[in-house]
Amino acid sequence: MSPLASEAGEARALRWRLFWATFSILALELAVIRWMSHQVRLFAYLNNVLLIGCFLGMGLGVMVGRRRPGLVHATLPALAVLAAVLAGAPGIGLTHLGFPDAAVSMWSAPAHSFLGSLLVIMGLFLLPVAVFVCAGSVVGDLFGRLDPLRAYAWDLAGSMAGIATFTALAAFLSTPLAWLAVAALPLLWFSRRFLSLVSYLAVVALAAYSVQGARFSPYYRIDVERAEWAPGRPLELSVNRDFHQYMHDLSDRNLESGALSARERSQLEHAQAAYGLPFRLARRKASALILGAGTGNDVAAALREGFARVVAVDIDPVILRLGAELHPERPYQNPGVTVVVNDARAYLEQNRAARFDVVCFGLLDSHAMFSTLSSLRLDNYVYTAESLRSAWRLVEPGGVLSLSFAVSGKEWLSERLYGLMAEATGAEPLVVYHGVEGGYSYMASKGGSLDLNDLGQPKYSPGKDIQAVAAHHLPVRVRLTTDDWPFLYLQPGAVPYGYLAVIGLILAIAVVGTRAAARVGGSGRHFDAPLFLLGAAFLLIETRGVTDMSLLFGSTWIVNSFVFFGILATAWVANEIARRRPGIPLAWVFGFLVLTLLVNYVVHPSALLNLPLVARGLLGGLLNALPVVSAGLVFSSLLRNSTHPDTALGANLLGAVAGGCLEYLSMVTGLRALTLLALALYLGVGLLLLRSASRPAAS
Repeated sequence: MSPLASEAGEARALRWRLFWATFSILALELAVIRWMSHQVRLFAYLNNVLLIGCFLGMGLGVMVGRRRPGLVHATLPALAVLAAVLAGAPGIGLTHLGFPDAAVSMWSAPAHSFLGSLLVIMGLFLLPVAVFVCAGSVVGDLFGRLDPLRAYAWDLAGSMAGIATFTALAAFLSTPLAWLAVAALPLLWFSRRFLSLVSYLAVVALAAYSVQGARFSPYYRIDVERAEWAPGRPLELSVNRDFHQYMHDLSDRNLESGALSARERSQLEHAQAAYGLPFRLARRKASALILGAGTGNDVAAALREGFARVVAVDIDPVILRLGAELHPERPYQNPGVTVVVNDARAYLEQNRAARFDVVCFGLLDSHAMFSTLSSLRLDNYVYTAESLRSAWRLVEPGGVLSLSFAVSGKEWLSERLYGLMAEATGAEPLVVYHGVEGGYSYMASKGGSLDLNDLGQPKYSPGKDIQAVAAHHLPVRVRLTTDDWPFLYLQPGAVPYGYLAVIGLILAIAVVGTRAAARVGGSGRHFDAPLFLLGAAFLLIETRGVTDMSLLFGSTWIVNSFVFFGILATAWVANEIARRRPGIPLAWVFGFLVLTLLVNYVVHPSALLNLPLVARGLLGGLLNALPVVSAGLVFSSLLRNSTHPDTALGANLLGAVAGGCLEYLSMVTGLRALTLLALALYLGVGLLLLRSASRPAAS
């Protein structure tokens, strides 16, 4: 074999090794983030923190990979330690860990345990960081031994394959056993040691142990058990280790049976009246739309009140299937019920011509992020002024719009929901406290006012515990949620000390880790500031793109998978353009990038919702693809000219850590401002490049 053929064969082998390394890292990232959110419920609401940890680990690993390639052998042992902690989380008290911040409506830890909770959270954060430092070292070792742009192309190809594989696993409703077995398998190829094999088997066994009979949807871990403490002993459904809903039997047959005690019957009569409120207040009973139908309690209520046609929308196919199989009233087996698996907001926008006598937002609470690249949750685009206006448009004259929510004593949250209903409908809503799961109902009629006296004489009366709240005594002193500021759970006026502490510690860890990695990797004087800023800016425009496309097409898992894949594919195209056309003036690319970002800022995605689906897809995709192409051209051009491409890539990944932290500013500024922040970072890159270009000219 000639030396040239031998060299070409070696380069080909290195490229394939890089492909499998990035495949494993991307798939493992998705698997770890999702598994952690199932085992420690806090991280279902802090996925962005986990994503930042993965980027931090990868960036540090890439920076030290050339000098410390042996770190790869510690990857699977480190993953086994993480797996042991997660599998044992319920037994050691981590599953229901509180978050030390009362500014956000979730499970706040007591004030006296602020430091303890914070330290536990950061300890859990560092575990995936350690895993990805070791895994990222493979990429750092390989990247510096290949042509930078060819290496980056194979890096992106492996990442796209990782997303595609994980999407397929989600489609088959697989468990953590499958996710981790597939994602970690290539790591055995990189570390063919006995300890790595034992660690791999331990990871797979611990993942299998953690399942404990649960079912898995593309969004949640779902546990079903009999609630012995609730009236009638209904089935209780929990998602991501947190209570979600009961499957009540509120049928007249059950309430009139002798199987219930007097107390149980009274409680179930109360629940029946609460679920039936919006359907009893409607003048006509032809059709109802239920958003967040879940296992079917609201659907059963509509059927009991005589509605001939019910459209039940829920984003989770497994929860709907459980309702069809297990709900005692069998609402989904009624021929008048149409089941739609879709995001609630997407259904409203995609069915603008539909009309219903009742549009009912059930006790819809997602318990999950809609993606691993955003701080937003699934339900955030549902409870916005624009969303409720879309729902109001679907209400027939004389019909009712109803929103039920477990306010649980938070007056500011009740004010926000009341204000949203008033803003969307232009009428003063009827606010009813019913207390079922701490719930309130906010209702408005199109063409008249509502009064509980309109209920007439139902078989089971609402009772003294169901009462109207004096709506005109509800001041709206809170910021209302919009598509630009969809943070429903953010308490007004409260400083989010917990978030600030977590982000501050992450940044401190990143700074210390970067300095240490620079010393170990021998790149102390070669830290690439422009590539760092590019990483921060790209994460911001990527996040904005994901949220925009989710608004246009729904926050479903399949939409988000296609969006992530599309972003990587667009970056791959930009890299190929830069590789094949190296003469493109960088100034032109920068100018086009600035222009596309300004257009992206001015044109809000909600302006496209009135367009047909195909036109919406083309224009929405174009608006989000053009900045990604431009940014990709800038990145690939700088990477090609870098004297230390592995360090440059590491700096870019660490920049993504900074971008992930900056994303939290949207809680104050709104999402659109992320585009302006990205623009400022790109302008900073331009200034750095101009300054570095002027130095040799001056000398």
